[in-house]
Amino acid sequence: MPSSAVHTFTDPAEYAAAIQQGTYELTVTEPGDFIAKLIRIDLHRLSMQRFSDNLPLISHITGWSGRAVFAFRTRSGPSLLSSGAEMLPTNIVRYSEGQSYFRRSAGFALYGSISMPVAEIVSVGAAMAGLDLTPPEHPLVLTPPPSAMTRLQRLHSAAGQLAEDVPEVIAHPEAARGLEQTVIEALVGSLHQGAAGEDRAAQRNHSLVMRRFRRALEEDASQPLYIAELCKMIGVTERTLEVCCQEQLGMGPKRFLLLRRLHLARRALRETAPDATTVSGVATQYGFWHFGRFAGEYRCLFGESPSATLHRQPE
Repeated sequence: MPSSAVHTFTDPAEYAAAIQQGTYELTVTEPGDFIAKLIRIDLHRLSMQRFSDNLPLISHITGWSGRAVFAFRTRSGPSLLSSGAEMLPTNIVRYSEGQSYFRRSAGFALYGSISMPVAEIVSVGAAMAGLDLTPPEHPLVLTPPPSAMTRLQRLHSAAGQLAEDVPEVIAHPEAARGLEQTVIEALVGSLHQGAAGEDRAAQRNHSLVMRRFRRALEEDASQPLYIAELCKMIGVTERTLEVCCQEQLGMGPKRFLLLRRLHLARRALRETAPDATTVSGVATQYGFWHFGRFAGEYRCLFGESPSATLHRQPE
C-alpha cells in the first residue's frame, strides 16, 4: 500500500537509521545542534525521499541492491559532493546498483532521491524513450535542460508537501498511481534529454580506493586504526590516501578517523549506564590515551563534556 512519513531528528544516528537507502552512516564534522528532516514517500513501485540537514557532515552509503537510485539537490546551498563530484541543482546523479560511496556536505543541505526496482526502470525507459536505464557501472552525472529539471524538482517538492499536509492523498491507491506515473514521466524525460558529464577515470580510481578504505574501517569498528596499517590494508601510499580523502571527505584520513572515533565514543557513552562504565574506559576503548585532549576534542565537537553525556538521563 502507498504510504508516507515525515520525521525530524536531533540525533545523527537516528536520522541515518531512518533513511531508506541500504546502509547509511553519518559523521558530523563541525560542532552545533544537529537538526534534520526526512520525508519518505512510497508509491506502488517508485519511492522518493527528501532530506534536510543543517550541519557539515560526511555520509557513507551502501545503496540498495536491486534498485536504481537517482539523486539531486532540491535547492542550492553550500557545497554538496557525491564520490567527489559536485551535486548541483541543475544535475542528476545516477548511481550504480548497490554502490558504496561517500557524500560530503559543507553545511545546510537540501536534496532528494527517487528509486525504482531495476527491472521496472529498465522497462519504463525502453518503452517511453528507447533509453537504456540499466544502472551504470560508475556514478553518472547528467545535466537535463533547465525546464525538465525544474519540472522534476517541482513534482518532487509537491509530493513532499502532500506527505506533510495531506498524507491520506498519497495513501489512496489511485491518487498514488497518478502521482507515480507523473513523476516517472518527468524522471525519464530528464534522463532522456540529459547531457552526461565527462568521464573522469581518476575519480573512479579514487572511488575504488575509498571503497577499500571503508572496508578496512568496517573490519573492526571498535578498534583504532593508524595510517601505516590502513595504507598496507588498502594497498596505496599515504600520499594517495591523503589525496583521495581530501577529494571525497574534505579532510585527511587522520582527521576523519579522529571524528569517527569521537562519534563512536559518544554513542557508547549514551548507550551505557553510568555504573557500568567510565569515561576513561570508553576513551581508551576507542584509542584515546590522553584524557584531557579527548575531553577537549569531545567538548569542541558535541558542546558538552564526556561525563555529561554519560550521566545524562535517557530522553
